[in-house]
Amino acid sequence: MAKQQKNAKQQTAPRTGKNAVQQETRPALGKVNFIMMGVCLLMIVLGFVLMAGSANDGTTWNPAIFESRRIVVGPLIALLGFVLMAFAIVWRKRDKSAPDQDESTAEQQ
Repeated sequence: MAKQQKNAKQQTAPRTGKNAVQQETRPALGKVNFIMMGVCLLMIVLGFVLMAGSANDGTTWNPAIFESRRIVVGPLIALLGFVLMAFAIVWRKRDKSAPDQDESTAEQQ
């Protein structure tokens, strides 16, 4: 039993030297992801700025609270910014050198 555990440890140990397999590591988010996230953040801030304005106080009526800019345009831009933020996080640039997975599986079937 101890011999099997020793063999298992040897098999899972990282290889070094000539036989080592080079694994390419790249960051989870690239430069394009951060640019897209910045644009989305600006869209969210713009949406909230468009929704901002003076409020009704108890003494006067302010009809500006029902403008389409404040109740339609601002929330839509902010919502679009949040949705695109999720897309910006999961988006990954395709490798030109790697063949498409879809085409190779379609040819096999």
